[in-house]
Amino acid sequence: MARQQENSSISNSYRRRRLHEIISILSKYDIRHGLTPDKLVRIIEALGPTYIKLGQIMAMRQDILPPDYCKALLKLQENVDPLPFNEILSVLEAEYRRNPATIFTYIDPEPLGSASIAQVHRAELKSTGESVVLKVQRPDIYDRMAEDVALMERAAKIMNVVSKVSEVVDFQMVIKEMWAAAQKEMDFLIEARNAEYFYTLNKEVAYVTSPVIFREYTTSKILVMNYIGGFEISKTDDLKKAGYDLNDIAVKLCNNYMKQVLTDGFFQADPHQGNIRIWDHKIAWLDMGMMGTLSHRDRSLLSQALEAVATNNVESLKAAFLMLGQQKGRIDHSALYIDISDMLDEYSSMEIADIDLARFMDQMMTICSRNHIEMPPGVTMLVRGIVTIEGVILDIAPEVSPIQVFIAYVTQEEFEDFDIKVTAKKLLRESLAAGNAGLEIPVSLQELLSVALKGQTKLNIAITGSEEPLSAISRMVNKVVMCIILAAGIIGSSFIATTNMEPKILGIPALGVLGYLICFILGLVIVIDMYTQQKKLDGK
Repeated sequence: MARQQENSSISNSYRRRRLHEIISILSKYDIRHGLTPDKLVRIIEALGPTYIKLGQIMAMRQDILPPDYCKALLKLQENVDPLPFNEILSVLEAEYRRNPATIFTYIDPEPLGSASIAQVHRAELKSTGESVVLKVQRPDIYDRMAEDVALMERAAKIMNVVSKVSEVVDFQMVIKEMWAAAQKEMDFLIEARNAEYFYTLNKEVAYVTSPVIFREYTTSKILVMNYIGGFEISKTDDLKKAGYDLNDIAVKLCNNYMKQVLTDGFFQADPHQGNIRIWDHKIAWLDMGMMGTLSHRDRSLLSQALEAVATNNVESLKAAFLMLGQQKGRIDHSALYIDISDMLDEYSSMEIADIDLARFMDQMMTICSRNHIEMPPGVTMLVRGIVTIEGVILDIAPEVSPIQVFIAYVTQEEFEDFDIKVTAKKLLRESLAAGNAGLEIPVSLQELLSVALKGQTKLNIAITGSEEPLSAISRMVNKVVMCIILAAGIIGSSFIATTNMEPKILGIPALGVLGYLICFILGLVIVIDMYTQQKKLDGK
């Protein structure tokens, strides 16, 4: 009991200190005088790892934030001061329950990188002499992020009470989504499984590689993998000096990303420059903590969407949107069609290579949000990934068009998957189905005419925008019915008042008095309602 009270007091102390720190950061950036996208990014970076993860989730939610803010959040970087080396050694010793020197002959005290969740060091295995990389989780990071999440949830509840923001944005849902993603990233065993699966899927691709995991030394807080050298993909001058063709790298990068998305359904969801290296003439994908997944159905629909864009097919793209997303409200199909048509018309006169992919993806997500279509997490992660990839390509090879490569990949994949026997069987099935449908048409027409002649036809019409007039008619009918009931009540009570029915109140039968009272209240309600409706109309 005493231990629980001590933990509780520590937690409360941390929350008070953290709250003061948050207020100081917000005051420093003077949010009272406006919040620009760049300022938002700087504030989130200053607030620390929990808020950075929240920002990364929010970057994928064009239904919550304007496109400019989402694009700015994609640039979030975790600039964290490195931990002292003795703290890294303490984590290693605690996880392995022995001296790290029994496993590694050497650990470089200088980190290769330092992020909010983990720090990376180069080392050498004692058993084999292999050069490896240690990804070591920062001590107490889970507890600190959990406390931040608790503060966020409390703030979200207050916002729901004091404002109507919850009608537009469900921040509690966004916080839960962020916390679930962060918890996965903090379990390095999940990242190890992701890395192994990714390696298996891409091991036959000659120009792609990824880290090999050393399972015997990997725990939930320590990840051990082979060392990958070479150059970060953003080091274009170094790559050119080493004899690499940047355009070739860009095209191969796009092709492999499309393979991950459309063929494997398992893709790097955070493909920023720091997670991509060029080593031994191969593209090396790093950091498998945040991966996206797509079902076979979703992959087929995405291929359909890309084809629709290439062929300017509004109907096909509309169908892909509707089947990919989840309906979150009444969909006005004519408005959705117009939105997609306007978007495709804007790009119809442009060459595919000239399309701004990031802007195009933003427009698609905005259209879906405006028409009450919510995309699944895999698709929103893909949007973020594609926009990030385009930024990488723009930096290393501006003349390469990612969308052109993506569409070419879809076309090539369909051609390679073409099987004459499968296609023949499919066409035969479709021909038989069409033939059967054709034979059923005369029968259906005969049945329709027969029903019509008997006067039993019914016509169902959905009238767009008719809800408000129909509601007004419904209210009017209800008032008429109430007035009829009121008149009937007054007449009935008057008849009762002329009788000698017992008991009586002031010489009038009590039932008649009760009837008059009910009619008076009902009449008062009708008059008040009519007055309120008239005031509303006058206000308009």
